[in-house]
Parts: sequence; C-alpha cells; structure tokens
Amino acid sequence: MFSQAEITEVTRTQRYQEWFAESIAEPFRIAWSDWRTKVGLLIIAGFLLMGLVAWISSSTWFVLERIVLVDSPIANQGSPRLQPLEDMSHPLGTDMNGRDLISGVVHATPTMIQMILAGAVFAIVVAVIVGTVAGYKGGTTETVLMTASDVAMTIPGLPLVIVLVVLIEPQSPWLIGIIITINVWAGIARTIHSQVLSLRENSYVEASRTMGIGTPTIIQKDILPNLMPYVLVNFVYASRRVIYDSVALYFLGFLSFRGVENWGVMMHLAYANASALLNPEATYMLIVPMLPIVVLSFGLMLFAQGTDRLFSPRVRTRNEGKSNTDETDEPDPMTGV
Repeated sequence: MFSQAEITEVTRTQRYQEWFAESIAEPFRIAWSDWRTKVGLLIIAGFLLMGLVAWISSSTWFVLERIVLVDSPIANQGSPRLQPLEDMSHPLGTDMNGRDLISGVVHATPTMIQMILAGAVFAIVVAVIVGTVAGYKGGTTETVLMTASDVAMTIPGLPLVIVLVVLIEPQSPWLIGIIITINVWAGIARTIHSQVLSLRENSYVEASRTMGIGTPTIIQKDILPNLMPYVLVNFVYASRRVIYDSVALYFLGFLSFRGVENWGVMMHLAYANASALLNPEATYMLIVPMLPIVVLSFGLMLFAQGTDRLFSPRVRTRNEGKSNTDETDEPDPMTGV
C-alpha cells in the first residue's frame, strides 16, 4: 500500500499561494465583511490619498513637470478671511492672511501621517517586547522590566513631552511622533504583560515547551496571535494620542513652525490672528482644521473595532468551513433548544 502511494511535491509557488490565501486574502475577507472595517479603511485611505496629493504637489520633481494638484498654503491665495462658500475657488474659505483652508488641511496631512507612524509603531514595538518577554520569562527579567514600566508610568506624559520638546526643539515629524509617545508604551506593556501571564499557562503553550520548542518560536506562534486584538486597539490608542498631542503642542506654541504644517498651527493662527474663539464670524477657521482630527480619529477607531473579528477563533473557523456554529446556534423549532 505504501509503495504505491503518490508523493506530491509542493512547489515554492504553491507555498507562497497558500501563505497568501491564509495570511492575507482570508483575513482581509473576514475583516471586510464588517461595515466598521469598510468605513474605517475608506477614511484612512482618504487621508493617505490626501497625503499623496500633498506630497506630489510639493515635490520638486512633480512641480518641475507641472503636476500641482493642490497649491501650497501661502499668503494671498485669496481674499483675507473669505467665508466658506463665498467663493467656490476657496469653498471652505481663507484665513486672515488669505491662505486657502483646504490647502492647509491637505498639506498638513503628510507630516501628521509620519508622526502617527513613528509614534504608534515605537510605542507598540517597545510595549510588545517588554510586556511579552516579562510575562513569559518571569523571575528577575519580569521584575526588572515591570519596574522600568512602572517608573515610566509615574512620569506625567504631557509635561515630560513639553520639556523634551523645549530642550530638543525637534523639526522632524518622525522625531516628534516618538517624543510624544516616549512613555505611552509603559501602560500598554502592563496590559500585554497581564495577558501573557494567563496565556503562558494554556495547554498548547505547555505542549510547545514540553516538545523543546524555543522561546522566540513559542512567543511568535502561540502568544502573539492571541495578543493581536490588544495590540491593534492600543496601536489606535497611540495613534490618537499622537494626533491630539501634536495638535495641542502646535496650538500652544511649544513646537516651532515656519508655515501651515499642522492642523494645530491652523487653529493657533485662527485663535491668535482672528480671535476665532470670541468672534463668531471667524469660528470656521477653527472648525475646518478640527474636522480632519475628528474624522481621522473616528476612522482609526472603527478600523480597530472591525478588525477585532480577525482574531476570533470562532469567526475564523466558521469562515474556513471548519465550524457548524451557524447551524447549531439556531434553536430547534420543536424543542426550542
């Protein structure tokens, strides 16, 4: 019987196709079935498109090729303090210096995206490493890492950021994002640590240890997949923290600026030059840069909630056809059970 069995050789292309189907295509299909994922992705894609438009419009090469999709926000683009819808060439109006508000919103998007990526990735990577290693290894390693986290958590976040910003005077949006989340990782690491403490006692983790599988492999295969819902939610939390803190720092004047390079700068100029908080006719100068802040935060939150289904074993097995949950969950019409 064994001598007649066929040996099927799996080619490298087939392995790549199988990996793509299991790791990308199927998870995307599951996530896309939730309306929150669709709306969140569309909002995020919209801001990425705005960033691309701003980059193309401000890039030297594209400008030389006469490709300018949205003009940079400079003085005297239109009449000073032009009201929204008063002139359709500037549908959202202009500020006191005649800068188009739409141009300001669009051209502030690339730096905001850079700050979000730098800050959120930094916070999540440090938190995952510290929380996972401390929770799984235990002993002295856990004591040292958790003590460092507790010390970082006791330092007030915004005052620390303000001090660092004043001392360093950062200009790069990547550096600003990292400074804003300089101690955000500590609270996230604490949450991940508590989850790992319960996960490491599961039977499949014990089985992996019994078989002599190394710690990095166990963490990668058995621990991290179960942490992904917390990681994704906290990634969104860190991203929103970067958005709010960067806007606050620019609005309060702690970060220097040369032009309209952040939505907080637009709000600062509206407050300082037009008294937008007290003058109802200038309130739109505050509302316009507030809108992308609210919409982007909302989109990130919806995306995190929608993709939470990716990490539910029940949902994944049902979508793979390995579960009859949909059939068994329905009560029997005769017995009601």
